Amino acid sequence: MAAPNDAPDLILHGGHIVTLDDTLPSAEAVAVRDGCIQTVGGNNTVLTSATPATEVIDLGGRTVVPGFNDVHAHMDREGLKQLRPSLADARSVGDVLGIIAETARRTPAGEWIVTMPVGAPPHYFDGPGTLAEGRMPTRQELDRAAPDHPVCIGAVFANWGEPPGFTALNSHGLALNGIDRDAAPRCEGVEIQRDADGEPTGVIVEHNARPTVDFDLLPAVPRFGYSDRLGGLRRSMALYNAVGTTSVYEGHGSAAETIAAYRELWERGEMTLRAALVLSPAWRDLAEAQTAIRDWLAVARGRGMGDPWLTVSGVHIAIGGDPLVAELARADLPNTGWSGFVEQANTLNEFRGYCMLAAEHDLRVNTIVGDHLADVLPVLEAVNERFPLAGRRWVVEHVARTTTEDLQRLQRLGVFVTTIPVYYLWKGGGWYVDDPDGGESVVPHRTMLDLGIPTSAGTDNIPYDPFFTLWSIATRHERHENRVLGPGQRLSGAEALQLMTREGAWLSFDENRKGTLAPGRFADMAVLSDDPCRIDPEALKGLTCHFTVVGGRIVHSDP
Repeated sequence: MAAPNDAPDLILHGGHIVTLDDTLPSAEAVAVRDGCIQTVGGNNTVLTSATPATEVIDLGGRTVVPGFNDVHAHMDREGLKQLRPSLADARSVGDVLGIIAETARRTPAGEWIVTMPVGAPPHYFDGPGTLAEGRMPTRQELDRAAPDHPVCIGAVFANWGEPPGFTALNSHGLALNGIDRDAAPRCEGVEIQRDADGEPTGVIVEHNARPTVDFDLLPAVPRFGYSDRLGGLRRSMALYNAVGTTSVYEGHGSAAETIAAYRELWERGEMTLRAALVLSPAWRDLAEAQTAIRDWLAVARGRGMGDPWLTVSGVHIAIGGDPLVAELARADLPNTGWSGFVEQANTLNEFRGYCMLAAEHDLRVNTIVGDHLADVLPVLEAVNERFPLAGRRWVVEHVARTTTEDLQRLQRLGVFVTTIPVYYLWKGGGWYVDDPDGGESVVPHRTMLDLGIPTSAGTDNIPYDPFFTLWSIATRHERHENRVLGPGQRLSGAEALQLMTREGAWLSFDENRKGTLAPGRFADMAVLSDDPCRIDPEALKGLTCHFTVVGGRIVHSDP
């Protein structure tokens, strides 16, 4: 028996341990001490180290994997969804009005009633098409349901689903926002619906992929305040823990208020997963960026600052975007709506200037490329000539359609890749089904791995369930006709698991501390209903998490 001062705090035994450690790929038991893995091995060997003070858990044959590392998580927004009344059970306009009326009875007169969108979460596809009448409630119907309250039924945040999004307000809500017969949106792609007399019906339709309605037309609708974001983040951590997520990387950037909420939970010792954040800048031009990077952003240079629970490193710099939307979004700060980041609008030339400035100050860049990696590569190559990128761990995100030649250029630069398989393969797969190559160039995981590009995958909160992302990587089904996009790019369950665990650790410089279950690594583990490396790929999305361990502490347990 081990000496008391060497005794493990926790032992998991009687299961199948998938370590993702090449020196010992599988085991039966794992021992934890002081938040780290102490021993991995056979049941008999590991159990001999137990003392009466050790918590010993029989896994009953279940599978243990390294905790999921969601590298494009948008975790902060998930808990916010629970703060507003849900319309998920509504099947008719009458159902919606009933929920509004019941909410009004519980809400002091004069206070806003703001709900979640019409439709079924998490994607809210089809919106009012899911109601029997096929339409949104009118202002007059909402007036009758809540005569003493301003009402707003929020539109879907298009990142979850797809446009169009439908907002509906009652007469009081329209008046408080100054929406009358003469009102007009400043942003394109927005329609204020009107009746035969030219009066607003209360319904606003948003056709943009990046939502603008709240910033443009709804200044009086309550925003998420700091306390909302703090409470929402607490709920988010519990939800992500419940699916086995033990780390997140927020490569799309986090606004100042989002970072502040993380920081408060970190200072209070309330973090139940590890978060690596990237700054979302609010600068307007290169001059502002130069001042901010020179004077304020030293905290995020290089590997950044923080500890194993919370780090801030690097900056997200966008390409493209609508300058008017960015201007309106900045004017609404600290509110960032559902996004949690600051909207940007940069030309390719502006992007180049920001990247040069960031490289000069050792501030690593994250950027979303989608189908436009070819446009970004010349900028990265120009930066590399002046400030070699190897070792800096710059990241291109949301890689969608690309070519092998462009990926070879990326590999030579030493730039990392994150992918969002659900976004481009399942949710948006219809964009690519008629591609001449059958989708082989869309999110080409097999090609990227064969080229040796450091690649990891995230959920993008659409949904936040990592098992659905594992399934998407392994099967590559699109949702409309269930066709397979690029069958040659499918990965095995084991390879998909690596993209969702071990490989993401590199983004936060943690490859020697997490992502595998080996002695000395963080004891971040998920206990699953089955082994993702062995089951039929079609069954991956049906996996469940029985309990989750972070830093040796059980943070989620399924009763």
